Amino acid sequence: MTSVSTHAPASAAEQFAMRRQSPVQRLQQLLHSHPSLSPLLVLIVAFVVFTILNPRFAQPSTIGIILQQVAVIAALAIGQTLIILTAGIDLSVGAIAILATLFSANLAVKGGVPGILALILGVLVGVLAGGLNGLLVTRLRLPPFIVTLGTLSIFTAIALLYSGGQQVGRRQMPAALNWAGTPILIGPFRITTGVIVVAVLAIVMAFILSQTSWGRHVYAVGNDLEASRLVGIRVDRVLLSVYTVAGLIYGLTAWVQIGRSGTASPNAIVDANLDSITAVVIGGTSLFGGRGAIIGTILGALIVGVFRIGLSLAGVDDQWRVLATGLLVIIAVSIDQWIRKVKA
Repeated sequence: MTSVSTHAPASAAEQFAMRRQSPVQRLQQLLHSHPSLSPLLVLIVAFVVFTILNPRFAQPSTIGIILQQVAVIAALAIGQTLIILTAGIDLSVGAIAILATLFSANLAVKGGVPGILALILGVLVGVLAGGLNGLLVTRLRLPPFIVTLGTLSIFTAIALLYSGGQQVGRRQMPAALNWAGTPILIGPFRITTGVIVVAVLAIVMAFILSQTSWGRHVYAVGNDLEASRLVGIRVDRVLLSVYTVAGLIYGLTAWVQIGRSGTASPNAIVDANLDSITAVVIGGTSLFGGRGAIIGTILGALIVGVFRIGLSLAGVDDQWRVLATGLLVIIAVSIDQWIRKVKA
């Protein structure tokens, strides 16, 4: 009887507090609890608007093109999400992916290494590069922005020196490296195996973040680093593992990139760093760490792709497309700031 009498007033108080909330406060609370909800709504509205402007936008062929175009950025953004969840940032994502791409291709073509082994070694390069970022952040206590800004130039230079600035074409590479570009028909939709690889990667990482102790530690470190250390979480180990896993993802993305473009080029995905951050931010992951999800990142990447293709089909100039992307980022960060002010 005692437990019932003490619980009832608390429940009544909570219900009273909920009734006192304004519709805006309830919306703020909802978006705080479900970070992926706002990008989902934006994606739905954008899809409807662009379909009205040009019915070709909703055709399966157009949707297939969008999925193929966003696959590489979505994969890179998955790794970027892990780092931003810890309140860090990675400016070297594109450089690591390009380095892994050129390493795999040149090993196979010029070194005579079997395609599968060249692929594995290329992914290993991504792991080592990500691990180096993590070591610099955790051992030297350098800010992630400064570390990855420096390694952006280092990895880019290594890639250029190793490859001689030359690209490797599809016909020169073994089938294993080109496999991610194999077309697949799913009903009326035409995609590639690379899109499937990215989808599986997103599912696996979403499960790990939401259902494992490692994932909970990642969120905890991003939410409050010092508090995490006080409760016994090995913060440096978590951060090092995050950067290393991100490097693994960038290495796998290199494989997807080869299949997408048909070449291993030092000039590929030149905007990957900013595009990956854009997808993560638009997807609802907080730049301050501790809040966000992989599904939101995928939605963010899709929003960027939908806006680019949709505005193109609507006959809008490239300059306006770039402007639209910039506005999306500013709006997304503003919404994040507003959501973070929610009262628990």
